[in-house]
Amino acid sequence: MQCPFCNALDTKVIDSRLVAEGNQVRRRRECITCAERFTTYETAELVMPRIIKQNGNREPFDENKLHAGLLKALEKRPVSIEKVDEAINRIKNHLRATGEREVPSRIVGEQVMQELRQLDEVAYVRFASVYRSFKDLNEFRAEIDRLANDN
Repeated sequence: MQCPFCNALDTKVIDSRLVAEGNQVRRRRECITCAERFTTYETAELVMPRIIKQNGNREPFDENKLHAGLLKALEKRPVSIEKVDEAINRIKNHLRATGEREVPSRIVGEQVMQELRQLDEVAYVRFASVYRSFKDLNEFRAEIDRLANDN
């Protein structure tokens, strides 16, 4: 690790400890050349798969887009931000667990619907109506009936 004070390339680790619920390592370092001390943080870089859109375009996974979509569906519903963040983490973990470099957007949409179904049924129906392009009231009714029969 390069020293931020003298730019020397040789530093040594003095202390390491887990932080951020074990998702990060805090390292206290000392420069061999100038003896200055500094702290670094190390996290695992987990690569998300690219998303294959329905039109065939490929784009990087966008957590902000996922977050915005969930919040839009959950607008004015009694669901905490913590629950939304947990749902996003579960969706990301599922996508990583596929082991694929690219996944169809349909997989993401289905995961979002599954999470919304657990969080709030009204938000689930809102999202499903847009995602599945409901054309009339009968499609809404059929989805609500399916939801009621599953419970």
